[in-house]
Amino acid sequence: MKRRRWTQDEFIVVFNLYLKLPFGKMHSRTIEVIEMANLIDRTPSAIAMRLVNFASVDPFHQNRGIKGLDGGKKQCKPIFEKYINDRENLMYESEKILARLEGKELDEKYKENLFDINDYDGLTKERIVKTRVNQSLFRKIVLSNYNTKCAISEIDIPALLVASHIKPWSEDEANRLNPSNGICLNNLYDKAFDRGLIGINSDYSILFSDQLKNKYKKDYFKKYFEPIEYKKIILPEKFLPEISFLEYHLEHCFKK
Repeated sequence: MKRRRWTQDEFIVVFNLYLKLPFGKMHSRTIEVIEMANLIDRTPSAIAMRLVNFASVDPFHQNRGIKGLDGGKKQCKPIFEKYINDRENLMYESEKILARLEGKELDEKYKENLFDINDYDGLTKERIVKTRVNQSLFRKIVLSNYNTKCAISEIDIPALLVASHIKPWSEDEANRLNPSNGICLNNLYDKAFDRGLIGINSDYSILFSDQLKNKYKKDYFKKYFEPIEYKKIILPEKFLPEISFLEYHLEHCFKK
């Protein structure tokens, strides 16, 4: 039997899965891999092989010596390069393709994020949908990157976790959806990081602002903050926090 050629849409949705899946789960026994195989009528082994192909063209994993089959790498590399250069459009496109394969409308799949857009139409509605879908996907990628655990407290309840931007959303459009600009934090530490009460140094250790240190006598400080000063955050499996973003946060957001 002649093997069926992989389509561009299939590569894109498997790349979508690559972004959401920790490296240690890129094998044929992982439930998400099996579900993707059923969705596009491929074997779990074929999906796992493509995931490794994407890892082999990921600069982070290239530095770790991850290798894939040359043929697969050639087909995966352009998609990865488009992701680096045009995340906003590729991420949105991948979610639209995925919804179509699942037999759903994008509005239906993301109804929790889009419940209040009925008064909009045309390009305005499309722009809002795109932004919110991409924000949701960014959160999934960042949480997955940290194995759905806060990088400081290790809390693993998704409802309490935030994909916290290092460089603020409003200040760097090009890196809004860059997973290296995201850290998984619980709600308390996300708010403290966002407001500049804590910062993260280039060695990934936690710094306190004077404003926070001045609360050292408070019980809440002793319970929730004192144990984490100078502690190093738990690093993800891929998409490490970009040092230049951390330095920007210390320079422009952190209350020294």
